[in-house]
Amino acid sequence: MADHHVAQLNIARLRAPLDSPELADFVALLPEVNDLAERSPGYVWRLQDESGDATALRPFEPDIIVNLTVWQSIESLRGFVYRTAHLEPMRRRREWFLPLDRPHLVLWWIPAGVLPTLAEAAERLELLRRGPSPEAFTLREPYPAPAERVA
Repeated sequence: MADHHVAQLNIARLRAPLDSPELADFVALLPEVNDLAERSPGYVWRLQDESGDATALRPFEPDIIVNLTVWQSIESLRGFVYRTAHLEPMRRRREWFLPLDRPHLVLWWIPAGVLPTLAEAAERLELLRRGPSPEAFTLREPYPAPAERVA
């Protein structure tokens, strides 16, 4: 078993309220995409509230939603993002979300068995603004897990 898992935070600025007709397709797809994530190889955990998703949690701004997950590896996260039915809703993101003027996705390594907090995730996203590093990186510019860096 790996000593570390990868945590992932992505944020998105809503084009309209979640209960609006403009976001109806997005909201309808949430349970399906969340279920797909949970059934995907390498999935460990995702942040959710009583409703089963995290859309009610708004730690950044009132119109920014969050997605915080943990995966066994970067490869398993990449597989879910780019090689499952998740890809189609991701292609439609511009219909539902406004562009951000800062990074919207960050990854970082956590000890296996530890769950990230939204406060920690916000710190990592802020770190990424300075550029990718072993403490805050992206799928395009990944860093190896700490045990792999020492070897």
